[in-house]
Amino acid sequence: MDELPEGTAVISKNLIISAEDSEDFDYHDFFENGAVALHLMSAGGVLLHANQAELDLLGYPAENYIGRHMADFYPDRDAIDDILNRLTGGEKIARYPARLRASDGSIKHVEITSIGHFREGKLVNIRCFTIDVTDLERTRMELRQQDNTYHQILDGLPVAIYTTDQDGMITFYNRAAADLAGREPQIGKDKWCVTFKLFTDDGKELPHDECPMAITLRENRPVRNQQAVAQRPDGSFFPFLPYPTPLRDEHGKLIGAVNMLLDLTDRQRAEEARQHLSAIVESSFDAIVSKDLNTIIKSWNQGAERLFGYTADEAIGQLVTMLIPDNHQDEEPRILERIRRGERVDTYETIRQRKDGSLVPVSLTISPVRNATGQIVGASKIARDITSARENEQRIRILMREVNHRVKNQYSVILSMIRETNKRSETPKQFESQVRERIMALSRSHDLLVSADWKGATVCDLLTAQAQPFPRCEVIDMSGPSLVLSPNAVQYLGIAFHELATNSAKHGVLSGDDGQISVIWKTTGSGPSQLFHLTWTETDGPQVQTTGQRGFGTVVLKQVAPAAVGGKGTLVCGPDGITWSLEAPLVGVQASVINEV
Repeated sequence: MDELPEGTAVISKNLIISAEDSEDFDYHDFFENGAVALHLMSAGGVLLHANQAELDLLGYPAENYIGRHMADFYPDRDAIDDILNRLTGGEKIARYPARLRASDGSIKHVEITSIGHFREGKLVNIRCFTIDVTDLERTRMELRQQDNTYHQILDGLPVAIYTTDQDGMITFYNRAAADLAGREPQIGKDKWCVTFKLFTDDGKELPHDECPMAITLRENRPVRNQQAVAQRPDGSFFPFLPYPTPLRDEHGKLIGAVNMLLDLTDRQRAEEARQHLSAIVESSFDAIVSKDLNTIIKSWNQGAERLFGYTADEAIGQLVTMLIPDNHQDEEPRILERIRRGERVDTYETIRQRKDGSLVPVSLTISPVRNATGQIVGASKIARDITSARENEQRIRILMREVNHRVKNQYSVILSMIRETNKRSETPKQFESQVRERIMALSRSHDLLVSADWKGATVCDLLTAQAQPFPRCEVIDMSGPSLVLSPNAVQYLGIAFHELATNSAKHGVLSGDDGQISVIWKTTGSGPSQLFHLTWTETDGPQVQTTGQRGFGTVVLKQVAPAAVGGKGTLVCGPDGITWSLEAPLVGVQASVINEV
């Protein structure tokens, strides 16, 4: 750049700067990167210069921006004070998160990178680079809302559950996990386990990076049947069975894992009692049987009598193989071989046969029995009926699949809502407001389903919930038979009722002091051909001037909601209100199972 006479003003690439500042100014970096929002301010925070990208970002003309204190544009005064204090102390600011107020009053989420220019140890001016991250912040907020719904569901489960990222860092845990572990895990700090300390069944300390969850993440596979013992910070212990399972994205890439901890305290207490008191505990609920090395039954407790149906007189002296089904007879020689070597067989699940011939799944624990000299003379066997445990595990698996299915359905509805709202929103602010209101409407429908164990909700309850936030909702007159809507119908008809109430609050009966809204539903026909009819009618309300035909509400009422239940919708705009009619097969609207008290 040519040298300028003293006092001459320079205008170059949308930047205004006086010549007296030029000697301290890096023209190349500041000018050639004009696509990035840049400004120069004094050591006290007064704006000296700004490029066009900076002015465009906030919407201010240069004369209304340059010369003002930067604090005028920060809704959070502490932020600019912190930036200036750091820069005055010689610190460089990199990607500092802040908020700036634009000329139209909207708030921009930005990241600030600032460098102070010093002369003879004194701060002369400050150069700032501003990156707009508003859209990114909005997306993060929406994802946090979705995650919150998912976490609320998991937090309500009575079984201990937690998740990690692909590196093992804990990202979420529910209340049951914290209660079981006896501590509050630190999100983003604790890795692999929510527990304080871990041990193997034989008492050896188990490092957290060798626990089942760490193996799952390292080998990208579920880990099963690896019982462990955990110690709480208060010194107490509890045995548990973990179910770590990988989590993968849509491309199959490992993104983390989920773990469910099944508390085995009761089972372990029975085993500890056996070890400390005697090889055979007559009072145990479990079946406890001892046998010699020739597989002859030597003792038989009441638990064995309850489980297998034989009395002690019937069982003692008989071969233990009478309890083993034909297709499991090969187990006994292998068990005896390990017992002779002094080994203990822990948590061995198999099938045994009762006196009446029925089969029962059992968990066996088998230990050597020694005489006074330490010689192995037989074995002690604890048999526990695990029918209920297996049923509980199956129910938990079904519940987890159902939770996953329902959350995905909610995500699909929300994504569709966002997509359709985006098509019809004129400004980001309008888009944000409408999406928020519609997600809240969906949340009200979801609350009804959760309170009813996801079995459905009545038409009356759904209408009441969706109308409640609006003024004069008491003018809505509802009439129809008691009918429980399916979860799918609750979600989509809930959106339709919200759009009807929103329109009425803006242009119809709910916007004034006059008029009435009547909602009537009924069923016609019989058998598979039964139909559901519903009509929303506004009368004596304000005169309607125009009717939008392309708005989101119109699309929901005419297309989305009717199609979701396999029916058709009609929307008519009269002189004093609208009328919406829905006709659909009853099977597409009514819950398949209705629990009546």
